[in-house]
Amino acid sequence: MKFTVEIEQETDGRWIAEIIDIPGVMVYGETPEAAVAKAKALALRVLADRIESGEQPGPLNRIDFASVNV
Repeated sequence: MKFTVEIEQETDGRWIAEIIDIPGVMVYGETPEAAVAKAKALALRVLADRIESGEQPGPLNRIDFASVNV
């Protein structure tokens, strides 16, 4: 599975990172790199919870992330 991490700088200087394909995965960071790292970590936690509860359809043999500025 491949997920896109959208990053954008807020007016207050913080960076927001969101993975649109995984509802609820939106985080803030002081730098774009920090925001992306936090988003990836949260995404993996959400996917792990889905697997444990049987909600994730199909196997996750590979997970890739790509970052884009919006």
